[in-house]
Amino acid sequence: MLKPLLPALFLASPLCAEVPKVVTDIAPVQGLVASVMGDLGTPELLVPQGASPHDHALSPSEARNLQDADLVVWIGAELSPGIGRKIDAIAGSAAALALFDAEVTAHLATRDEALFEHDHDDADDGHAHEEHAHEHHDHDHDHDHDDHDHDDHGHEGHSDAHHDDDDHAADAHGHAHGPEDPHVWLSPANARAWLGVIADALAEADRENAGVYRANAEAAQAEIDAAVTTARAQLDAAQDRRFVVFHDAYQYFEDTFGLNVLGAIQLSDATAPSPARLSELRDAIAETGATCVFAEPQFDSRLIDAVTEGTEVKVAELDPLGMALEPGAGFYPALIGDLATRISDCAAD
Repeated sequence: MLKPLLPALFLASPLCAEVPKVVTDIAPVQGLVASVMGDLGTPELLVPQGASPHDHALSPSEARNLQDADLVVWIGAELSPGIGRKIDAIAGSAAALALFDAEVTAHLATRDEALFEHDHDDADDGHAHEEHAHEHHDHDHDHDHDDHDHDDHGHEGHSDAHHDDDDHAADAHGHAHGPEDPHVWLSPANARAWLGVIADALAEADRENAGVYRANAEAAQAEIDAAVTTARAQLDAAQDRRFVVFHDAYQYFEDTFGLNVLGAIQLSDATAPSPARLSELRDAIAETGATCVFAEPQFDSRLIDAVTEGTEVKVAELDPLGMALEPGAGFYPALIGDLATRISDCAAD
């Protein structure tokens, strides 16, 4: 039974409107969709917190949720080729919204060196790299958001975007990144823009509650703006510090907040670092006086030891998926705050 709507959001006709069943891939996307749906419904999560979106095998209950979905909102095949194949195979008549392919999404090129080059002089609210947006893709998708025609995101149109397994998977246990960095959700500007796209997709599926979805999206955008403002203040003291991350997942966050990540131990979760790469990072940490090396909860901490041995660099933990955070409507602002707090705490003297 649907809960009564707040008077300020009571913009739609009858409360008995058919609310679409929505399925999402990762917790950050689930949080964005939950904030747009509000009291009208709760989107299901395909990739449990703590699991890798690159190669997660759906459980029977997750597969059933996908089969029953009216709308699937996910990052895209660049992050989760296996989920893309499942959408094609079992999502039935569901519409599928791949956020990576949305026209509003800004992209950054995948980095392939152990040490990164930086030019953050133009870092702003995440829009500095709009030139890398959707037009750089060869995917044959029609994203006519002016007409809100989300049928074009349907599962039958995804085969061109999924590529062959060899293009995406380095082996059975990992995922090699393509030419553009798939961690697009760590750009707050992308997430903010996606809220409008998600509201449009829900409004197309449930016209009677269109006003509610769009009002909720605007409120959620304001929450992201507030989280970014707070994060900027937290990270101000970290601007002149250098960091090393475990795997190259944070480029969009770095670009937004002007952070100096020296390099990554692994480029992706599919590629084990060579001894030469570890040695290069270890030397760079010593030479630059890097402040912190960030581990991730899903990865082998022995590799952290390999690059920090003989140094006094701090070790802390970051998680681009926010596995320790509470799922739901407040998830995305909490993720931005969590990352900013962990970085600023490690940067502190």
